[in-house]
Amino acid sequence: MSRAPRWDVEGHDWPNRVHSRFVTSGRLRWHVQVMGPQDGVAPTLLLLHGTGAATHSWRALAPVLADHYTVVVPDLPGHGFTSGRPPGGLTMRAMAREIGALLDLLEMRPHGIVGHSAGAAIAIRMAIDDVVKPVAIVGIGAALLPFPGLAAKLFPTLARMLFVNPLAPHLFARLAQTSGETSRFLMRSTGSKIDAEGVSLYTRLLATPGHCAGAITMMADWDLGALQRDLPRLTVPLLLVHGDGDAAIPLASARAAAAMIDGATVMPIAGLGHLAHEERPGDVATIIRQFMEEH
Repeated sequence: MSRAPRWDVEGHDWPNRVHSRFVTSGRLRWHVQVMGPQDGVAPTLLLLHGTGAATHSWRALAPVLADHYTVVVPDLPGHGFTSGRPPGGLTMRAMAREIGALLDLLEMRPHGIVGHSAGAAIAIRMAIDDVVKPVAIVGIGAALLPFPGLAAKLFPTLARMLFVNPLAPHLFARLAQTSGETSRFLMRSTGSKIDAEGVSLYTRLLATPGHCAGAITMMADWDLGALQRDLPRLTVPLLLVHGDGDAAIPLASARAAAAMIDGATVMPIAGLGHLAHEERPGDVATIIRQFMEEH
């Protein structure tokens, strides 16, 4: 079995560690961070990271939002320090359902959801499937549409080929251990330049075969075609915040997705990439607060 990140090793000085807890729900042992007022009065905000990331992706943004919200930040199944596999694997619907079960266990109902990349797709899936009833959703660098043209077929096929190859996670993990490789990979694949702490945290995770296996499995199980067909069913106000330098998801993709959803809007941010919330967390927090307060 591929080694997963260990809380006492890779997580020994994890960002916002004081707010971390481990909760068992069904087949999953969740790592989740809860911060901010927990008096039952402050609205709850759920933050969902993207493929290959974990709670560290929100390390600077979550504490700012916690001044005004009860913020719930889980590691998705197969990622970070959450262990176990849900029934149905790491499909979008299975993840949406299991996050709903976690929220039930925590007795928290999200007022709003903020999702980055694939996390935005899960947020929308949760709303469409009535897993939760948020008043608004914010997607950052949202991955909502299949890759165009031939890539639509090649990408999931490649992910499935990697999934069935037991050596693939170990090869990716070894590559991540090469000096400077994670920084170069993040810059090439996202168009974002993040701080040294962020690069170090991604390196820790990607250097563990278990985390790489979770990301590969999630990509292999992903069905954006089904989400695309369902996007017009979304009735929750949606804001898509998108860096105009995003190298992973082009701004045109966000605009095409928004055009399928009644009332959805796109807010481009100049000079930022796919990890806009890690590059300028204060600016993104202001955008989120303003949109949530409008609804």
